[in-house]
Amino acid sequence: MRFLTTFQIHDFIDTLVSLTAAFVLGTLIGAERQYRQRNAGLRTNVLVAVGAAAFVDLAMHLTGADGAVGVTFLDNTMVSAGPSTVFSIESYKFNSTTHDGQFDASLKKGSLAVVSGKMVKQTPGSMRVRTPSSVMGVRGTEFLVRVD
Repeated sequence: MRFLTTFQIHDFIDTLVSLTAAFVLGTLIGAERQYRQRNAGLRTNVLVAVGAAAFVDLAMHLTGADGAVGVTFLDNTMVSAGPSTVFSIESYKFNSTTHDGQFDASLKKGSLAVVSGKMVKQTPGSMRVRTPSSVMGVRGTEFLVRVD
């Protein structure tokens, strides 16, 4: 019953449009890559596009001083963003067979906790997080960074 009193149709439609657009665009990019027989094909591009859109949408809807969001990626990398965090995923590529890939992200403000997954275990340094004052090449399994 509480759902009916807190449901916002505008937010629901906004989320639906964002996820649908991500699905369609991820499908188009993935189909083109599949056609050209590139490493990351249809499924990977759709999952990354929809996952990134869901991450951004969820972060936009979490409000308050204690809001946070966590995401687990295909290679089991876990990323948690704290309150008032401005974080973007610039590139994510992962081959589930070979565990090769690349993860590039930037943190402009806030806090970020990361537990790296199969990709970094396979190829140390394959994950990079940029901040306003540095670039971190992730070679280990866990780290925490804060940008004020």
